[in-house]
Amino acid sequence: LPRDIAAPASLIAASDFFELSVAVAIALFGVDSPVVLVCTVGVLTEVPVMLLLVKFVNKTKRWFPQATTDSKLPHQS
Repeated sequence: LPRDIAAPASLIAASDFFELSVAVAIALFGVDSPVVLVCTVGVLTEVPVMLLLVKFVNKTKRWFPQATTDSKLPHQS
């Protein structure tokens, strides 16, 4: 994957379903459950994880194929 696709894909993968996990934990275990606390702390780690992913992708630019400036996206003709 080119870097301009890999970086956003990793951010999306890192952030999926945190909010849903909090809602399910509250519904299943109640507000006072330690499970809800763990899910909430997990959401708070989302931003640092995303920043680390961005730092990683920027430091490993040479691992990704070079994107050409005249290339078009798959949906463009």
